[in-house]
Amino acid sequence: MATMPTGSAQYLARFSEQSIACSQYALSKLGLDRSHCFLKIEEYVILCVPFQLGFKRSVFLASLSKQELTFFQRYVNGIVGLSIALNPDSRPEPVKFFVRCSLTTIGQMKGRENVGLFVVDYKATPDEMVVMLGGFLETQDRIKTQFEDYGKRAIKITPEVAKIMGYNMYATVMEPNQEARRIQIFSISSKTVEHLEAAKAPARPPGTAVAYQFFFKKFRVSAAGTVVESAVLPQGIVRTMASLDFSPELVEILDDYWYACRANPSMALKR
Repeated sequence: MATMPTGSAQYLARFSEQSIACSQYALSKLGLDRSHCFLKIEEYVILCVPFQLGFKRSVFLASLSKQELTFFQRYVNGIVGLSIALNPDSRPEPVKFFVRCSLTTIGQMKGRENVGLFVVDYKATPDEMVVMLGGFLETQDRIKTQFEDYGKRAIKITPEVAKIMGYNMYATVMEPNQEARRIQIFSISSKTVEHLEAAKAPARPPGTAVAYQFFFKKFRVSAAGTVVESAVLPQGIVRTMASLDFSPELVEILDDYWYACRANPSMALKR
């Protein structure tokens, strides 16, 4: 009978070809110590920040002039050292790793002057680092399942619900190249939001791409959305229903809320 891989091996078996897009959320969850993330190229030390983290290859951003980027091209295909410190479990001290890598590519980030992209291939990935990255991806798989589950039932936002959810009663919506407008959330799920805007706000056509900011105590949630329907009510107030793209921060907020309701059923009854 074949044995199932355990520890770092199980994560490599599941996720070895995947990489983590390093949003602020991801870096926070991984507990990146920004003061201890750098590439060492011979005697040069380049402070950087992860752009993508993988099990075999990663991409880092560094602030460098065009002249410096040109200078470091001579080290492409050479051996470099990566120092990185991670702490996803909120230990008293982060775990520091030093990884020998091959510098595969150096280039300028598109649309960002003086920002360089460094692509490195690991010679070997420390087991503990594999477990940290794999644990994050495993959690994201669970959150994506919850995204589907928590999209089935919208939660009406009342003052009491907002208190349980840690919602600061402040949110905005914005279209590309326009200023953000404050909105009042009427109901929300992981996949939808229904909100109201003051009189004279635009009634957006279905299909309009919008960006939301929801202010919670735990996170300031950014979510992309698409208008499903929008109408002006008799009082002049604009009511909008929009679909939401996947936002792990929002799913976490909703998971905490539903957990609190399960732990104290009277909360659910009062909604």
